Amino acid sequence: MSTYDVAIVGGGIVGAATYYKLQQRYPDKKLLLIEKENQLADHQTGHNSGVIHSGLYYTPGSLKAKNCVAGRHELVQFAKDHKIAHNVCGKVVVATDKSELPFMNKIFENGIANAIEGIEKINGQQVKDIEPHVDSIGAIWVPCTGIIDFRSATEKMVEIALGKQPNSILKLGEKAIGFEQSENCTRIKTNKGDYTADNVIFCGGLQADQLAKKTGVDLKEKVVGFRGDYYDLTEKAKHKVKNLIYPVPNPTFPFLGVHFTRMTNGEIECGPNAVFSFKREGYKKTDFSIKDTLDALSYGGTWKLLLGNFGFAVNEYRRAFSKKLFLRTLQRMIPSLTMDDIKPGRAGVRAMLLGTGGETRDDFRIEYGLNSIHVLNAPSPAATAALAIGNQITDMSEKHFGWS
Repeated sequence: MSTYDVAIVGGGIVGAATYYKLQQRYPDKKLLLIEKENQLADHQTGHNSGVIHSGLYYTPGSLKAKNCVAGRHELVQFAKDHKIAHNVCGKVVVATDKSELPFMNKIFENGIANAIEGIEKINGQQVKDIEPHVDSIGAIWVPCTGIIDFRSATEKMVEIALGKQPNSILKLGEKAIGFEQSENCTRIKTNKGDYTADNVIFCGGLQADQLAKKTGVDLKEKVVGFRGDYYDLTEKAKHKVKNLIYPVPNPTFPFLGVHFTRMTNGEIECGPNAVFSFKREGYKKTDFSIKDTLDALSYGGTWKLLLGNFGFAVNEYRRAFSKKLFLRTLQRMIPSLTMDDIKPGRAGVRAMLLGTGGETRDDFRIEYGLNSIHVLNAPSPAATAALAIGNQITDMSEKHFGWS
């Protein structure tokens, strides 16, 4: 049995970026990347909005803010260097009601503090110059926001890493189901075989808390999944959106709100909403797992979050099953949209790390274990920040694994 210097569990973009960064800095080390699906980026990475986030929303000084800005610059350069489909097209964050202006001003100040280049406040007419079909009373113009094919970026990172070290490998379609740890190494059991690694880095996304528990990490919080449904604009309506249109987010709700996104393939997505998922990796409205449901609903933090946001939760569920209500939300920004302009699209599931009191763990969270590192919380903008997160984990590896 071969022994690897590091095994990385999880082949989303954070796992791939970590694999890439480790192999770049340590080309002689043998690395193993294990992904349970038959292709990379098959969960959160491959089901997100495809947006290169600017760093506008995040608390100055937080890991989210620092890694998003640094990661964005590096991601755009990576896409240019390796011909990954992308476009730094800019976005508008629009206010449609006076009550939104104070929070719009707050996130603008966040953007200034986070050194987001080129942002400016604009009036309703200036918004129309950028997005002619949007009605607003003002907005923030964010020129450095963009769109990208995150799945292709993930695959390219792994491809480059594999090319640097012939003894490093990628294992697709293998699920890590058990870990036997000692002071010097970890034996990883998968559904297809066993591997030994001196050190393990866990980038499990929706399964992050489960993987942590399997390796003895004392984690009081729990990951809970929230599904986000999208609609697509029909061909006759695509002209109503040029690039990216976001609402001013509600500060009492832990999501950015329904927005419009032009994808790299030319499609226009509208969404997502946010509803409790009865299956961690369930992308259909009817998907259900008794194990995942009991796991989430037996946790007090889930109930406290849902009850503390009861009005929001009810409205999100109503919109999930009502095209008319979903359209009404979209019409706040583009009043001319009609029922014939939108059609059901895809869905994604977001991993949220919830505290016992129902509070969301907003910032990125990466912790040490025995000969291991765990990415316990990597919500949006983790895809944008992935290369910066990979740098951070590589630095942590040098310290924790005793590399010179």
